[in-house]
Amino acid sequence: MEINGVTKQVLDVIDSYGFKQEGAYNLRLDGMAVCHGDSRHIHIVKKEDVAGIDIFISGEARNEQVHIPVVMTKEGIDVVYNDFYVEDGADVTIVAGCGIHGSGCSESRHDGIHSFHVGKNANVKYVENHYAEGPKSASKVLNPVTKIYVGEGSVFTLETAQIKGVDRTKRETFVELSEGAKLFVTEKLMTDEEQDAVSDMEIRLLGEHSSAQIISRSVAKGTSRQVFHPKAIGENLCRAHVQCDSIIMDKAEVSSIPEINARHVDAQIIHEAAIGRINDEQMMKLQTFGLSEEEAEGVIIENFLR
Repeated sequence: MEINGVTKQVLDVIDSYGFKQEGAYNLRLDGMAVCHGDSRHIHIVKKEDVAGIDIFISGEARNEQVHIPVVMTKEGIDVVYNDFYVEDGADVTIVAGCGIHGSGCSESRHDGIHSFHVGKNANVKYVENHYAEGPKSASKVLNPVTKIYVGEGSVFTLETAQIKGVDRTKRETFVELSEGAKLFVTEKLMTDEEQDAVSDMEIRLLGEHSSAQIISRSVAKGTSRQVFHPKAIGENLCRAHVQCDSIIMDKAEVSSIPEINARHVDAQIIHEAAIGRINDEQMMKLQTFGLSEEEAEGVIIENFLR
């Protein structure tokens, strides 16, 4: 399939690994699956009852990738249900994300509901980037729901980033960890102007020796608003660390509400949260190297969100 210039431009932003019509992939454009392919160990099947796909990943998959980006260039609401079934021992990177190219005066909204069913001793990395562009008259909304069930001895890495341009977003994440399962979460977010972002996350450490590390970093500019509510629940011998760091600028508002809940005497759960302005000494140091105030600010933000 030939991809037009606007779609390609958005794909270049949201797919950090580089989208290609090779191997396992599925491109959803304006509410329709327009092209897809399978690989030897990864098979994609269109759902019959609702919009979306089932992705079956064989235990023989080693260092493989599957790309499932979504691009919206028209107004409207797109709701899609994608379910991943990962067999024991698989090693796979799943690259998703949504980009909106707003051009009208009405709302463009994508609600992506994803569930992951991960077998034993698997290694899964899930990367999801969100981005929007277009005039202020075009409202751009993204509401992802992610449910993850990690089997015994498996490792799940979740990397999410909201790059820019999204007017409103509500992210809901739910994870259950079995015995010896490990979870690594990195969440990056930047808001500006009147944008609004809410992230609710619940991690349940059910299995013995399960562990979780959740790191959230954000920058709030303009009059934007951010709310983070990560919750870690230890129900067995387990370890969890929740860390939320935010830079606040202009007249923005940031609420960070980490919550930890221990339901077992051997559950060890730590949380940290910090909100502050850009360090003046860092700004001055960079400006002595010839950078303008705006350039120095950009360097600091880029490194903070790296």
